[in-house]
Amino acid sequence: MSHPHNEPPLNPLPPVVIALFLVIVGLEVVFTLGARGLIGGPGAVGWRLGTLERFAFSAEIFDWMREAGRWPIEHVMRFVSYPFVHASFTHALFAGVMLLALGKMVGEAMGSFAVVLIFFVSAAGGALVYAFAVRSSMPLIGAFPAVYGLIGGFTYLLWLRLGQLGEKQIRAFTLIGFLLAIQLIFGLLFGANYEWVADLASFAIGFALSTILVPGGLAKLVDRLRQRS
Repeated sequence: MSHPHNEPPLNPLPPVVIALFLVIVGLEVVFTLGARGLIGGPGAVGWRLGTLERFAFSAEIFDWMREAGRWPIEHVMRFVSYPFVHASFTHALFAGVMLLALGKMVGEAMGSFAVVLIFFVSAAGGALVYAFAVRSSMPLIGAFPAVYGLIGGFTYLLWLRLGQLGEKQIRAFTLIGFLLAIQLIFGLLFGANYEWVADLASFAIGFALSTILVPGGLAKLVDRLRQRS
């Protein structure tokens, strides 16, 4: 039994969450130092743009792949690579902080595998919905769709908890409602930004995935399917 004085004041973050955060912020540190001429020489100024062109998700490229029936790996990977490239250091930092907070809560309740699955599947699903629903020439970048997937996971955990306490489960959706309201306000003030479509789709995917990733969730789903058959 561990001594109370030896226990950390805060529960440690799941390693996979730390790893995702370090990749996101690490890239931004490299881009920032390169843009300031501290590393990489003159060519480093274009590192961010070059990375965006190579790894951002493009609905136009997706349409080309569908029409041509060709799926080059360097373009298919955009579905899961775009969360790691951002428009600025601030953009990446906000996404990274939310990733740490939500990844910690989801990871502690469901495990590291669930965090990775929700992060990447919700990111890919959000990009797919964005491509079909918006059909915008603007590339999709940043970790926010993946983070919204984790918000979906957190919302499902809260939804279960409120149900156990006999309280109104609709309260679990307060966070997503608040975030979407902020996006609406920013859209009205600074012009429409359709990335919210990917965010909302990723949230729904994260919520749905959590129904089977939560401990005992898969067994409950199998029982329901057997009862209906």
